Amino acid sequence: MRSHCRRFLVVPALLCALTLLMARPAGAVGDGEDIGVGDDLGLSGQVVRLYADAARATERYETGRQEAEGQRAEAQRIEALLDRERREIGVLREDLGRIARAQYRTSGGMPLTAQLILASSPEQLMRGQQVFSQTNMAVNNAIEKSRRAEAQLVKDEAKAAAAWRRLEKRNAELAELKRDIEEKLEAARWQLQGQADASVAAGSCPGAVRIDRKQKKFTSAWVAPLKSYELSAAFGSGGQRWANRHTGQDFAVPIGTPVRAVGDGRVVKVSCGGAFGMEVVVGHTDGYYTQYAHLASVAVDQGERVDAGQWIGQSGTTGNSTGPHLHFEARITPEMGSAVDPVPWLTERGVQLG
Repeated sequence: MRSHCRRFLVVPALLCALTLLMARPAGAVGDGEDIGVGDDLGLSGQVVRLYADAARATERYETGRQEAEGQRAEAQRIEALLDRERREIGVLREDLGRIARAQYRTSGGMPLTAQLILASSPEQLMRGQQVFSQTNMAVNNAIEKSRRAEAQLVKDEAKAAAAWRRLEKRNAELAELKRDIEEKLEAARWQLQGQADASVAAGSCPGAVRIDRKQKKFTSAWVAPLKSYELSAAFGSGGQRWANRHTGQDFAVPIGTPVRAVGDGRVVKVSCGGAFGMEVVVGHTDGYYTQYAHLASVAVDQGERVDAGQWIGQSGTTGNSTGPHLHFEARITPEMGSAVDPVPWLTERGVQLG
């Protein structure tokens, strides 16, 4: 009868994978930025911390899932080998049956007294006894070998099944951890957005939220305003949301996503009212300006110097916005109405979007 655990026969590899998974450190992930958020930074800090926790949990979960898939494929390969071994054992047992039947037909199974009486000569008796002994020994050895193999098979199946259960349990724990963090993150995002909406309605910014982080050293002078994103409304596109044409490039991202300055410069404007909601405008050393709008929080103050890649706020959906995104503009002056297409503007500076 087949064991229901047969597909799990991959003991050493599974145990190794389980050990590595459970011992995996929760190191920093992402683009190399080291984030340290204290408990006193309010919702902005909580959102950033939860983003990092969710990223680590997701990475660990995906690693565990991929390892489990690899072990499942290995188990299936070993199962095929075991099926072949079982077929070979079946053939051996058929051979043993034939040997036993042949032994019986040739008097190999007769009592020693009967063989003494019926033997025509001592030589015949000795030959018969020798054949009987050799056959008996071969049969006994084969049976013992089969018994040991079957016993080891049962042990290996039990070990492999236990290892697989531990691995599946660990994956389930990681998935639950990921879900819990994502639920907390979603709640914190909308709380953060609620605070931002209140500030915009009052027309006053709450002040920069400083997040303790180690600045990543970028090798280029210009970077994209977000680490990961999906491009949405493009420059010059039409629609009912804009009086004329869209004046920037939109990046679809969840509320609370860290927004970066695309280049070195100085903050020339921090505003919390109007169609753009909570916004930051940065003047760069080449004479151009960039705007970051519909934010949920700001991390800089007006007049402050910023470096390329420095966090200047968190994305949101304040002002005239139909959903969470970053509205990004490249301008000739700090004021609206002087925007140029930001995609080729960034391309000229070595930043490819998409």
